[in-house]
Amino acid sequence: MARHATRQSVSVLFTSVGRRVELMRAFREAYETLGLDGKIVGVDIDPLAPALQVVDHPYIVPRLNSPEFIPTLVEICRQEKITLVFPLIDPDIPILAANRTILEETGARVVVISSNAVALTADKWLTNQFFERLGLPTPRSWLPAQCDPDEIDYPVFIKPRRGSAAKSTFRVSDPEELRFFSRYVPDPIIQEYLSGPEITNDVICDLEGEVLSVVSRQRIEVRWGEVAKGVTIYNPDIIDACVQIARALPAVGPITVQCMMKDDVPHFTEINARLGGGLPLGIAAGVDSPKWLLAKAAGIAVDIPPLGSYQRDLYLTRFDESFFLTKDDRAQMASRCL
Repeated sequence: MARHATRQSVSVLFTSVGRRVELMRAFREAYETLGLDGKIVGVDIDPLAPALQVVDHPYIVPRLNSPEFIPTLVEICRQEKITLVFPLIDPDIPILAANRTILEETGARVVVISSNAVALTADKWLTNQFFERLGLPTPRSWLPAQCDPDEIDYPVFIKPRRGSAAKSTFRVSDPEELRFFSRYVPDPIIQEYLSGPEITNDVICDLEGEVLSVVSRQRIEVRWGEVAKGVTIYNPDIIDACVQIARALPAVGPITVQCMMKDDVPHFTEINARLGGGLPLGIAAGVDSPKWLLAKAAGIAVDIPPLGSYQRDLYLTRFDESFFLTKDDRAQMASRCL
């Protein structure tokens, strides 16, 4: 990545890069725009993860539950002189938060919320209670022991308290289904079913927690838990609530806040403390969060417009793009370990 060397060097590491090719390219463009020196490092467990093809330095790492995962990440941070570490999937967040001290001894800054905030956001029951304490609308919610399947109104929605990527989530139509899914779904939470639309809000904070922007995007189509089609919208009540949530958490770096509409009122459901999968839509709408985050880390002054200053009614529609690897290419990528 050719860049001017006149600025402070900022190198970024992303964990579990997976399919996040657009995001890697957005950060690459931000480096170029700022004239900033540094590199993009991506790690994953899968040598066929597409985003490994577009980072500067890819690495294959042990699985998250391996005792070697954190030592490997520490060594990569030291070797690559990493400035910022960003998680890209929910399971990485508590591990990075719990090992913040050892990772930051390398000179890197781990861009994740505190362990206490992680415990709150990782548990959808605790998240629901957090929203209630803030006085924000949220779906009526129960744990299985708190509700009689014959007494509640249907449909309802059931999902794991600690799930991610929309896995094991189901619309439930009657008591018989609820009894079945309460056994089938691991450690579930039951919630009032809201037909939507669903709004995802990319809340970008700096490393001190100052809210830089909120971009709201309506999900039109979701594939594999990630938005495939969407459109930017603007709702001042949602913007205000997201700022309130970020400050109360408190947020560090980017988070996403989910809500569902009911009778034109947003009902808040989840917080994902990471860069959202649909972030490229917000970037295209004028919120250049990769540029702002890199500039803040480098001490470069940039103009950040007022909250809500982004293009509305901008649509995103995604398609698949392929990389082709030979047997030797795959073997070479698989060997990209420390």
